[in-house]
Amino acid sequence: MTDTNVDTSPWIRRFHPAPDAGALLVCLPHAGGSAPFFFPVSRALSPSVDVLAVQYPGRQDRRGERCVDDLGELADLVTRELRPALDRPVALFGHSMGATLAFEVARRLEAEGTVPLALFASGRRAPSRHREERVHLTDDAGLVADLKRLSGTDAQVLGDDEMLQAILPAVRSDYKAAETYRYRPGPRLSCPVVALTGDADPHVTMAEAEAWGEHTDAAFTLRVFPGGHFYLSSHAAAVMREITDHISGRAARLDARPRQDVRREHQ
Repeated sequence: MTDTNVDTSPWIRRFHPAPDAGALLVCLPHAGGSAPFFFPVSRALSPSVDVLAVQYPGRQDRRGERCVDDLGELADLVTRELRPALDRPVALFGHSMGATLAFEVARRLEAEGTVPLALFASGRRAPSRHREERVHLTDDAGLVADLKRLSGTDAQVLGDDEMLQAILPAVRSDYKAAETYRYRPGPRLSCPVVALTGDADPHVTMAEAEAWGEHTDAAFTLRVFPGGHFYLSSHAAAVMREITDHISGRAARLDARPRQDVRREHQ
């Protein structure tokens, strides 16, 4: 069933409604990113998976709203907006800053009694692995230089001063949220974690990616792809297979369990 409250929320984009899908996939963008980044994911996975993409405030159609530069606050707000959609098992996919945010959302969902099917953490070191980064404190030229280095922003945008000025406030806010995030020790997740990373990502070492396994009591999988921070642009098909294999496998195992066990995990 498609929830109309979610469909009218400024936080959620459902590009290809799949009311008969057995599972939801919530996608959380990278710093400076927006919900349409996941349009191809939604198109590829529909109708077997109902994809919800999160639209952070301060960009595109939400440009007039206050940016949120604290990941804890952002996780609280996203969790609140997702609650009406949790009529089916849910998995979380986050890229870069979105991976850390997905982890914090998963923590909140589990604390409320909803254990996700899986957490897919892409292009981000484990929450407990801190780096001292201060890009959000640089001038606009410094921000643009980092965007170019990571190759995740459309070259047309980077070459257009007017478009750059429109997106930089949200970029700076997101960088601040990601760079000032500090992991707070707590219970490990009960859901499986799948870490995905590029072998040449300047923001994630193999050790930092492997450390995601320390944050779950369930299964942990590490998938390494050729490429940098936005490796997924060149390996979309393989990433989609990884998502569908884990979601379908996990959902099948839940369906095979006694009904009361399923209720406890997804109440």
